[in-house]
Amino acid sequence: MPTTTPARTAILLSLLLTAPLAFAADTNWPRWRGPADSGSTESGTYPARFDSSTNVLWKIPLEEKGCSTPIVWDERIYLTTPIEKQDALLALDMSGKSRWQIRFGNEREGKNVNGSGCNSSPTTDGKTIFVYFKSGTLAAVDMDGKLRWKTNLQERYGKDTLYWDIGTSPVLTQKDVIVAVMHHGSSFLAAFDKLTGDLHWKVSRDYETPVEGDHSYATPHVVTLNGREAIVVWGAMHLTAHDASDGKMLWECGDFNPDNKLNWVAVASALVVGDRVVIPYGRGERLHGIDLQGKRVWLRKDTGSFVPTPAAYKGKVYLLHDRGEIECIDPADGKTLFTRKLPRTSANYYSSPTIADDKLYASREDGKIFVVSVKDPYEVLSQNDLGERVIASPVPTGNRLLIRGEKHLFCIGEK
Repeated sequence: MPTTTPARTAILLSLLLTAPLAFAADTNWPRWRGPADSGSTESGTYPARFDSSTNVLWKIPLEEKGCSTPIVWDERIYLTTPIEKQDALLALDMSGKSRWQIRFGNEREGKNVNGSGCNSSPTTDGKTIFVYFKSGTLAAVDMDGKLRWKTNLQERYGKDTLYWDIGTSPVLTQKDVIVAVMHHGSSFLAAFDKLTGDLHWKVSRDYETPVEGDHSYATPHVVTLNGREAIVVWGAMHLTAHDASDGKMLWECGDFNPDNKLNWVAVASALVVGDRVVIPYGRGERLHGIDLQGKRVWLRKDTGSFVPTPAAYKGKVYLLHDRGEIECIDPADGKTLFTRKLPRTSANYYSSPTIADDKLYASREDGKIFVVSVKDPYEVLSQNDLGERVIASPVPTGNRLLIRGEKHLFCIGEK
């Protein structure tokens, strides 16, 4: 048998000591679009080919329908889901074993085939997990599953008037959890103390728009402007920035619908890339680039996405069109760098694209997941079938993909 030299022993010991730290850092996906709100990671190795059994490390059944994307912190998976018609949060370890669950009260069920009462994804700062549901429940739970506080925004401020199911997810500043409520009627942005749930501030965000233009399912962004925390909000045909300390508007950019088009609802969220805010709107017909001072930089009237939120990867923006086309955009000037068409059927794309290991994962509503290389020649690497509907976005974590289907949570990886 080969012998181990002292030098080799030292190298092996070094690898053993350092690898867990590097792995743990790469596994955290603390909110819907990941740690940088980009829908991507530049770390890890991820499979291109899988199906309902191939390269499935495990899958667990989900009792009832939910559409939120899971999050990951310190190798724990957190997932909002209905349980016995109640809003709930599940905690799982990375083997898929349940660690705890907590329920918050009666579910308000979704009314769209591609929606649910828990479209909004959880978010965490590593100390507390925050959840938001269509029922109006906003709650904070510690990492061991104990309720810190709970409130109901609809009981406090009125029912939403959205045509479809609430889609915005909460976001975190240093002190607060922020929720954007944008619909026809009294729209607002509100900040609640992360520790106590006390309301710190609430500001109106009402704009007059053509029919449905004031409805928004988009998630805000927390950014730094002039050395201070700020919240960038897209919806109601306006992009606004607010001081995180009091909600005061710092700037606004409007006039996104000069022709007063009907039903230009905000579904896809904006994407912040460097000093650009890239906004898909106009039911997939428009794409706008705005700088972080609220100034218009470029406008495209020939492209966009309606439902999927774009991803950013290595300084470029990737659109997933609702009917199945990948388009890479330069955020500096909005110019197209390449496109790649996916096979078309009657099914659409409601999941947002995720990029990892130079691969873009595009989930179609019928459970077909396409993997496209984002390196030249930008080819379609595979078409994978999970055998059930997929609306949530894939989550890359520690060389594994978490994919929430309509009936199961899948963990995908090389065996």
